[in-house]
Amino acid sequence: MNGIIRLCCSVVVLLASLSSVAKELPVESFSQLPSNTRPNLSPNGSKIAYISNFLSPEIAVLTTFDLTTGKKQYVVQSDNEEIKVNWFTWANEKTLIVSLRFASKRGRTDVTETRLLAIDIDGEKPVQRPLIKPRTGIYGNQHISQFQDDVISFLPNEPDYILIALDLEVANLPDVYKLNINNGNKSRISRGKMSVRDWMADRQGNLRLGEALNYKTGEASIRVRIGDDDTWHKMFEYNALEESGINPLGFAKDPNILYYSQYKGDKKALYKIDLTSKESELVFEDENYDVDGSLIYSRKTNDVIGIYHSHNDDGRVYWDDSRIKFQNALNKALPESDVYLVDFSRDENIYLLYTENDFTPGRYFLGDRKNSSLTPILSQYPNLVPEVLTEHKFVTYTARDGTELEGYLTLPLGAEGPVATILHPHGGPGAREYDGFDYWTSFFANRGYAVFRPNFRGSTGYGYEFAQSQMKGWGLTMQDDLTDAANWLVAQNIALKDKMCIVGASYGGYAAAMAAVKTPDLFKCAISFAGVTDLKKLVSTSRRYLNSKFVKKQIGDDSADLKARSPAYHADKVKIPMLFIHGEDDRVVDIVQSEIMVEELEDLDKDVEFIELENGDHYLSIQRNRHATFKAMDAFLKKHLN
Repeated sequence: MNGIIRLCCSVVVLLASLSSVAKELPVESFSQLPSNTRPNLSPNGSKIAYISNFLSPEIAVLTTFDLTTGKKQYVVQSDNEEIKVNWFTWANEKTLIVSLRFASKRGRTDVTETRLLAIDIDGEKPVQRPLIKPRTGIYGNQHISQFQDDVISFLPNEPDYILIALDLEVANLPDVYKLNINNGNKSRISRGKMSVRDWMADRQGNLRLGEALNYKTGEASIRVRIGDDDTWHKMFEYNALEESGINPLGFAKDPNILYYSQYKGDKKALYKIDLTSKESELVFEDENYDVDGSLIYSRKTNDVIGIYHSHNDDGRVYWDDSRIKFQNALNKALPESDVYLVDFSRDENIYLLYTENDFTPGRYFLGDRKNSSLTPILSQYPNLVPEVLTEHKFVTYTARDGTELEGYLTLPLGAEGPVATILHPHGGPGAREYDGFDYWTSFFANRGYAVFRPNFRGSTGYGYEFAQSQMKGWGLTMQDDLTDAANWLVAQNIALKDKMCIVGASYGGYAAAMAAVKTPDLFKCAISFAGVTDLKKLVSTSRRYLNSKFVKKQIGDDSADLKARSPAYHADKVKIPMLFIHGEDDRVVDIVQSEIMVEELEDLDKDVEFIELENGDHYLSIQRNRHATFKAMDAFLKKHLN
């Protein structure tokens, strides 16, 4: 571990030199797409694939690098305008499997689609091959699968094949195929049936589980094959519209052991069940928070060794002694950073490590356990240095009904006494805030603003009842939690009462717009990025999609109630300047959601700005749009918060 110890010392010195005065960096230092991200090791650990984002020209490039020969190849290039790299992974030492995502239309309905490529990198130049070819449907129509990247298994003993779910014949009822990644030939393993929407294979690559769902009635079931029996047994049944249900997570190395999560009382816990005896066992629970992460597998043993759990110090809970010792050694060697193991070679001698803290944007390291070495390889935000960043403090505040809520408070460097403040509600709302580096928060704090990110009711991770607050509750208690947060910031002498702005994206954008109409005198200004403003239209539009009943369950279906909780219908109550920003190709929240309220405000001669992002999606994937968004927010906040 000598290499790690030397690295540790340099980190300590760097953090010890933190300045007490913030230096305002160029906007582009924060709005730049990560320079390098999402590294992935090949099975033997000799190669790495990752995304590089370049500024001139503004392109994203899927890159491979041979750690033995030093050969670098650019295998996929995207300007992020029309087609984006969705995910990628190594099928074997010479072939990458790559999912591409793009916005499209099916009839008059806006949708997102995916396609799958195989890319060979063993020659002088990369060779790309589309893996799925369209076929004629059973009714004589040319049906093309919307999602073509649902890989069920990268078959461990057959590196030239994968198992993939495709609805080539009946829409949204996928068959399962064994697909040759070299020539695209495929053979059907199982026909779509039993209303199964998602399939799962065991660790040996055998099709073992199907999640069935009737979108009209909500009836759901988990069906499994036990042993060599070809019968699909109903293991769990519930109504997804009325009950919390079961979430199968994956199989153990023993194919008769299935891990799943389920609520134990009010909190979600991890269980495993022996499919033969049908006996379940509690594996892990946290009495204060949901256990809702995915399983962690050992590449070496092919078995489950832990689970991702954000409320553990390492973000992971291990029950494998060797992994616990290894993680503890890394934590000791890098005491000033959050240390996350992200990938291993098949023998687990070569590994990738990700480190960050509030002061340091994410960096990746390549580790070699045999040589006890750890080498920095990729940096995400090279223009951001610890001297200009500040920590995020975990705090609690009490809502008006006595409920204790959590959040993260970030104060600008050198702040003394109350300062101009941004309330920054998260998206979702089925999501939550965490500690660690956040480029939005770091940008605002660098501009001299305090930032508070509350986990208001409706956020995930705090139990069933807490999360259920979002059901037909947009604009109600969860909005009041934000109002209470703003008042708490003033009462705690953190925020200047007349210098607060609410800034949010997605659901956070809805919350910002709702705050402008529900509490018109509380904030000085509001910014909504890609936010919902018309719940009635949101529910109406959902009729084009399969999950329409689930949207009504979440948002509501009473017209008068939806209007009452929609900021677009109450634009006359707005007293503050508002900035709306929205991508024209947003497939999560349609741009019309911003346009509706902007038009209402303009008709009323209110102070409103609107920026439409060309080809923009929900995630600011295009570099020029990210720059434009941050520059607009910077100018708007400086104008109204001085």
